[in-house]
Amino acid sequence: MSWSIHGNGKTITAGEVVAPEERLHWPQTISIGTQHILAMFGSSILVPTLTGFPVTTTLLFTGLATIIFLLMTNNKVPSYLGSSFAMIAPVVSTTQSHSMAGALGGIVMTGALLFVVGLIVQVTGTGWIHALMPPVVMGTIVALIGLNLASATLTPMTKFPVTTFLTVIFTVLATVAFKGLLGRLSILVGLVLGYVVALLQGQVDFKAVGDAHWIGLPQFTTPTFHLDTALMFLPAVFVLIAENIGHVRTVGVMTGKDLSRFNGRALMADGAASVVAGFGGGSATTTYAENIGVMAASRVYSTAAYWVAAIAAMALAFLPKFGALVGTIPVGVIGGLGIVLYGMIGIVGARLWIESKVDFGNPINLMTAGTGLIIAIAVTSEITFGQFKLGGIALGSIATLVVFHLMGAVAKLRGNDLAKESTES
Repeated sequence: MSWSIHGNGKTITAGEVVAPEERLHWPQTISIGTQHILAMFGSSILVPTLTGFPVTTTLLFTGLATIIFLLMTNNKVPSYLGSSFAMIAPVVSTTQSHSMAGALGGIVMTGALLFVVGLIVQVTGTGWIHALMPPVVMGTIVALIGLNLASATLTPMTKFPVTTFLTVIFTVLATVAFKGLLGRLSILVGLVLGYVVALLQGQVDFKAVGDAHWIGLPQFTTPTFHLDTALMFLPAVFVLIAENIGHVRTVGVMTGKDLSRFNGRALMADGAASVVAGFGGGSATTTYAENIGVMAASRVYSTAAYWVAAIAAMALAFLPKFGALVGTIPVGVIGGLGIVLYGMIGIVGARLWIESKVDFGNPINLMTAGTGLIIAIAVTSEITFGQFKLGGIALGSIATLVVFHLMGAVAKLRGNDLAKESTES
């Protein structure tokens, strides 16, 4: 819990960065921590707004999750753990079929599985993950989550078209119109401007804000566990693994340090944080790419700044009036932000294919991606298999894994080079 002072503690020499184990003087460190709060804020409050979870409770557990992550990685991997978008679909589906408590049970199970994966990675490395989920599989699973969620934006588009589409325009323009931190806060900018549009149309109700107390405890909920929800949350584990390993790799490149030895710890920390959140009523957590932008711009990778951000987020959780204000965000604004975010999730999957140079001239890759995507897009409600109910994301993910490995196994038995080519891409 100690950091050495970088240089004179006030400035950063050209060509240098503030390493994770270093910090600037506390005023500068608090300033950077404040920027991290802003960077994570828009997305972190959007997830509970979309899922119906209490906003203040979610903020409390994102702060606690960040502290768990920093402790388990020995303060060597700077990261803020914000609300996970990979969990939105299974959470919404489980809340509708069971309850919020049932969705929390799914989050706990997902976190526990991720912790076990991290434990295995810490001992064996990440080779087996790449064998199970090569780029074509991982890209497909990430893409199909975003595409499956697209149907959730239909109601806002039809009922509140002006608010929804203006929110989309504000968000995308903010990304390119502003430079520096404001440009990276496009979600937050779109939310605020969309909120103003909705307010002018009389779509905002402040009654809950007036009724809420200034200071109070967050709302806590205990989970319940249902066997039929387990498979619904399974695809999210794959996404969390990819996000986590990618985050550690990115931070390592940016700081010039080999952080691969922390892959297992980072996964375990993310899993433990989600378990804790699930037992208390918060959203599942994941490493946040939004905060990487702050580090890149400031050249400050100090974990001390993340302690500042985590403690401040936890403090906000004890302001019920703040949570009630967030709860007034209109449906049209949420729908507009959903269009942008779900689309980005889908395209991130395609980016994984491009960066890994996946060869879609290979029928194994082509059919793997095509099958998974079509199932996820087509299945907008749950399909019953005995005592299990599976939605489009779960079915699409299972189909992606089965098609890839089944075709690969048969190709190997037939002495076909297609199996080798698909794993090399």
